[in-house]
Amino acid sequence: MDRHEAPGSTAEETAKNHVADLEVAGQFGVEFFSYWHDSRQGVVICFARAPEAAAVTQAHQAAHGDVPGEIIEVSESEVVRFLGKVHDPADAGEVTSAFRTICFTDLVGSTALLDRLGQSEYMVLLTEHDLIIRRALIRWQGREVKHTGDGFMVVFEDVDKALGWSLDVRESFEQRSDLTVRQGMAAGEPVDHDDDIFGAAVTMANRICSAAGPEQIYVSDVVRDLGVEQGYRFAGGKTEMLKGFSEPATIYELLGAP
Repeated sequence: MDRHEAPGSTAEETAKNHVADLEVAGQFGVEFFSYWHDSRQGVVICFARAPEAAAVTQAHQAAHGDVPGEIIEVSESEVVRFLGKVHDPADAGEVTSAFRTICFTDLVGSTALLDRLGQSEYMVLLTEHDLIIRRALIRWQGREVKHTGDGFMVVFEDVDKALGWSLDVRESFEQRSDLTVRQGMAAGEPVDHDDDIFGAAVTMANRICSAAGPEQIYVSDVVRDLGVEQGYRFAGGKTEMLKGFSEPATIYELLGAP
């Protein structure tokens, strides 16, 4: 998977470049499967199979000269989990962005709950916890990336749906006295100066979740800025040193929907 800096580019131009890629790909042993274009971020992401990273660069260079700035190795299953079913857009009208919102949930006090209730009772509550989150995912069109044992990592194509889902989940758990959940979210692109798909966004969302208190939803500055555009309400930011990041981050608590 590669990342091209393409400020000012259009979906039509990206589609044209993709056709050119397909025409020369065989010369370099490359198969191009799909691509995403984000006009807001000025970024193009391509998904391909190749014998080595250099072959992808060579194919792009021969096709149109727009070579990627970043290339990472990914599995198709990873791409599907985060980006959805892979297909080659038929025309520029089908081109979508690869920008995603990553969310983590965590069941507060799960170890103490297990010790107090015992394995059987705890598993009954955990099953109810999982159903609440998964039903909300269906309502808000999110995807489960993985179950973490006492929480979830999920992904959304739209920030507003991620925020709506998060509030829906919080409201559901607020109606219970036996289960309390904290949440954290961040957003980003699949290839962004990292060695893993959505690596930085995943790590940040996880760390933000850990910084949240019971029944709290904390988000990154990017999610907050996009959420404000949609009318969501947030508390003032607070600065946190998140594990794995060299610079302090400003995180915001989600308060309510438009």
